Amino acid sequence: MALHLGEDDVEKVLEMDAVIAAVERATADLGHGTAQNQPRRRIFPPSGVLNVMFASDPGSGYYGLKSYSIGGGAVRFLIVLYREDGNIVALIEANRLGAYRTGAASAVAARRLAPAGRQEVAIIGTGWQARTQVHAISRTLDVSRFRVFGRDADRRAAFVEEIRENLGVKVDAASSAEEAVRGAGVVVTITPSSTPVIEASWVDDGALVIGAGSNQPHKAELPAQLVQRAGTVVVDQLEAARLESGDLLLAEASGHFDWKGVVELGGILAGKATGRKSAGEIVLFESHGLALWDVASAAVVFEEAQRARLGTEVGLFGF
Repeated sequence: MALHLGEDDVEKVLEMDAVIAAVERATADLGHGTAQNQPRRRIFPPSGVLNVMFASDPGSGYYGLKSYSIGGGAVRFLIVLYREDGNIVALIEANRLGAYRTGAASAVAARRLAPAGRQEVAIIGTGWQARTQVHAISRTLDVSRFRVFGRDADRRAAFVEEIRENLGVKVDAASSAEEAVRGAGVVVTITPSSTPVIEASWVDDGALVIGAGSNQPHKAELPAQLVQRAGTVVVDQLEAARLESGDLLLAEASGHFDWKGVVELGGILAGKATGRKSAGEIVLFESHGLALWDVASAAVVFEEAQRARLGTEVGLFGF
């Protein structure tokens, strides 16, 4: 038997602190070489896109895959979670879970790579994923204020009001992306844009920039000049970045970047690589999304759901 967990079930047991801890532990395991992650692969049937990614997370006792289809005006995320003995233990709807793990990864990176002290944080984007960026980063950094910009003024105002009400953090709407970014110690881009949403000259020396919205080679949220300014470039996984980091690949194509010196976040967490090298350098973290984060987070959700007696049992393979 496997446990089917719908989005409503996941919401009842999903806790950001637990997801942050799971993502941090699993990423460190990847750096130590005990966890495995296979980058996303895509196929393009006539009606849409199918994305598949998978990983092994011995630290949690599980492995699994996430698939998601895009078509007909909808995206459908599903994690298939296996126990180490090979049994499928859960089928988990994973839209909300995916947003949490993406936010958690930014929070883990921010804790290690942000400049010292209290920070103002710029968030470029006001979608579903932007909400969990604010939620997660507020758990790992001492944030004096979030400054948020999105192109739609009504959505921007609604986003700010929702964050204030639900998270109780100080957040203000910026009238432009430049206003949000200038003077911020941490800058997060989390948009579906195919072209840069900020300019290199807006970013202060010493800032941490997190590019979390682009995971396709033809899309770049960040300008090549900003990639060039970065003293340290950190990726979630080098193999994944070489396949789908539009920010880096397009900067490379324009002659503003080479892969020499790029480090993985897991290597930093495992103590095998250096992150920030100086207070004055710009650090860039490219977050593309790892199946390992999905598996580690799904393991936490599955075990909590079992304790709470949530979900529906599904018979598989004759059981």
